[in-house]
Amino acid sequence: MPIKIDDRLPARESLEKENIFVMTESRAKSQDIRALKIIILNLMPTKITTETQLLRLLSNSPLQVDVEFLQTATHKAKNTSESHMSNFYHTFDEIKGKKYDGMIITGAPVELMEFEEVDYWDELCRIFEWTKTNVYSTFHICWGAQAGLYYHHGIPKYTLDEKMFGVFPHKPLDLYHPLMRGFDDVYNVPQSRHTEIRFEDIALCKDLQIISYSEQSGIHLVSDLECRNFYATGHSEYDADTLAKEYFRDKEKGLDIKIPYNYFPDDDPTKTPVITWRNVGTLMFTNWLNYFVYQRTPYDINDI
Repeated sequence: MPIKIDDRLPARESLEKENIFVMTESRAKSQDIRALKIIILNLMPTKITTETQLLRLLSNSPLQVDVEFLQTATHKAKNTSESHMSNFYHTFDEIKGKKYDGMIITGAPVELMEFEEVDYWDELCRIFEWTKTNVYSTFHICWGAQAGLYYHHGIPKYTLDEKMFGVFPHKPLDLYHPLMRGFDDVYNVPQSRHTEIRFEDIALCKDLQIISYSEQSGIHLVSDLECRNFYATGHSEYDADTLAKEYFRDKEKGLDIKIPYNYFPDDDPTKTPVITWRNVGTLMFTNWLNYFVYQRTPYDINDI
């Protein structure tokens, strides 16, 4: 997929080295097609890394995608320069009058807090409400998924006894769901969280469907029945070394952190991890863009 991004975005160099088709704005304007407009609300502290990871996953189909980034005005990024944020990110007030074919809402390192205690919760609620009329399909990741399920459906989260940390096998519960097309009967997904949503709460909600599940790590994918909102508990966008960086960071802090499950070869942190989930992440986001954004969104974006 040719992804249209700002020529100055740091992710561009990394993606081009991987031979991923990144389209300049001038070339995009010369094509007589309507690009899909996707906005990413990036709540992760490592903004540039997350940008690169998500753009990589949006780059594997013939569709042209015009990507923008959104930040919360009520929380200032501490790990990314002000110049980067001002150059590449919008605030909600700047885009609330626009419409988008799709939106991605990332995770955030605030899961042990009550939702209402998060300093940008009120702003996030306004964004959730805005998506109902201004975004055709929204894909929520990790804490973003928990927050979305809580706001839209009242689904609670629960604190785990220990961190769900590692690469876990998952199974589709609906083999014929378009989001699952091309998936193996068992597939790997990285998980890194201290909280969970529970099967019984989702099952009691008539407006939700559980699409995939893990015996070890629980629910993975949830959809509303209109397939306008998807919720993923895992991190299929992660790089090969992301869990390693989290593990060594927590070890250096003296935290009680276990070696991530099924990640380091022979459970030896001195060995380089082997990525076993890249195809799943690529396929999942390609299916989302194709079947639930491109195939369904109005041609005139103002009709959303």
